[in-house]
Amino acid sequence: MSLPKVLAARVRRRGGRADRPDAIVVGAGHNGLIAACFLAQAGLKVQVLERNAYIGGAAVSRSLYEGFTYSNCSYVCSLLRTEIIRALDLPAHGLQIIPYEGGCTLMRNGGHFALYDNHDALRREIARHSHRDAEAYDRFVRDMLRHCKFIKPLLLRAPPDPTSFKPRDVLELIDLGRHFARLGEERMYDTLRFWTMSCADLLDEYFESEIVKAHMAGSSIIGTALGPRSPGTAYVLLHHYMGSIDGTVGAWGFARGGMGAITQALGAALRARGGTIRSEAAVERILTKNGRATGVVLAGGEELHARLIVSNLDVRRTFLNSMDPKDLPEEFLTRVRQFKIRGSSGKLNIALDGLPRFPAVPAGAPCTRGDMHVTDTIEMLERAYDDWKEGRWSAHPYLDMLIPTQIDPTMAPPGKHYMSVFVQYCPYRLAEGEWNDERRARFGDTVIDAIAQHSPGFKDLILHAEIRTPWDIEREVGLTEGNIFQGELTFDQLLFNRPVPGYAQYRSPIHGLYLCGSSTHPGGGVMGAPGANAAAAILRDLRH
Repeated sequence: MSLPKVLAARVRRRGGRADRPDAIVVGAGHNGLIAACFLAQAGLKVQVLERNAYIGGAAVSRSLYEGFTYSNCSYVCSLLRTEIIRALDLPAHGLQIIPYEGGCTLMRNGGHFALYDNHDALRREIARHSHRDAEAYDRFVRDMLRHCKFIKPLLLRAPPDPTSFKPRDVLELIDLGRHFARLGEERMYDTLRFWTMSCADLLDEYFESEIVKAHMAGSSIIGTALGPRSPGTAYVLLHHYMGSIDGTVGAWGFARGGMGAITQALGAALRARGGTIRSEAAVERILTKNGRATGVVLAGGEELHARLIVSNLDVRRTFLNSMDPKDLPEEFLTRVRQFKIRGSSGKLNIALDGLPRFPAVPAGAPCTRGDMHVTDTIEMLERAYDDWKEGRWSAHPYLDMLIPTQIDPTMAPPGKHYMSVFVQYCPYRLAEGEWNDERRARFGDTVIDAIAQHSPGFKDLILHAEIRTPWDIEREVGLTEGNIFQGELTFDQLLFNRPVPGYAQYRSPIHGLYLCGSSTHPGGGVMGAPGANAAAAILRDLRH
């Protein structure tokens, strides 16, 4: 028998009943499923509990209008680690990623800026707006790839505890120091500066054209309660830049059949490894005894017991909503309350009777078969953020629009199209009062009006629109304030500070209780690294 299976057998013997799982994973989002897959692959008996009738968390495909499939929360794929896809053999379980063919930003003066996969075509397009920027673009890409090269080896490793003298932490700190020192003195200063600067300041060092900078800056604010001029947004830009598809760094694409295809593949991979998933099983409370996790209580009162509890909920929902505060140190609870999780994003899913027309872009241009935006200056992005700070949705919002049915016809009937629209900014708490149907409809109208300004006849094509505010995302998906990263990706909430100093290695003050969600290192997006890293930490503890 292999070592992991021997260890799993020991866990089961200590746990008592033969039918009792070794580990209960709370939440069937992608990180919870990934953690469960790796634990099951190591021989543990794993059960995943999901409160909804369907699995996936924020990575779901849902049919809310006849004949259409919506990726109704997360909507694009790139960050999912290639190592995880291969280790779990997700393509064998149906996962297929189709790359974008480009992208564009529509301008208020009727022009546009296009992004192309072809490097020469992209340089010509940038030169159409600024010859200087066309030359600077290669330097920008080179420097971003250098930052990616520095951070990528840290993604699938637990961050060291800088206050610990445990051999593993000391060795990890030494290795991190060596990794940093290899950059050389000049690059070391540059890297530290990059992690703390604003995206606007970063782009000003490379580009002069407002439209080029506005297009690049979009990724620095997605899902973030910061504006492009806020310190720390340069790193958020990098966070979105370091994904890949088939080895192409920075590439983005669609999961065929919607984002639920990812979690459906993960669910199939888990079942193939002997794990089980129970839906409509909302966990109300995590049970502890003598400082150790012992099980969970479901919403109906049913108790389930296991030696290990792995929470895919964010850090606040895990410790503030699901546990008795008397079981946790007060200093730890204070840190959890201080962890910033702020809602700033909305989402529209729109069923269309045909393909929208955007006169600013040549018909059939590949740049429309990717992400499209309508914010053409940094100042416009910053003003949108100002509205959020005042408790209003942006009057002129940043939109990340995609029509995946141009590439994936499985998501709509023949001749029809599905549009996904991610919106920045939309507050969780409105200055004018609580969210209700009337305010939600007005928010949706603001977004649709912004699209219609660039697409004549767009409103006439709408068959159905699902409008989701941060409040809706929290209520349906379980993300606190609808924050898609389970916590801001600011420098004070990264590496060994994420989510709480001293507890950044997926463990908690309660023995046998672990975190595997995006509140942990390295953060959010459909990346899977938190789930994989949490499973590795659990298996290390079992070996000890």
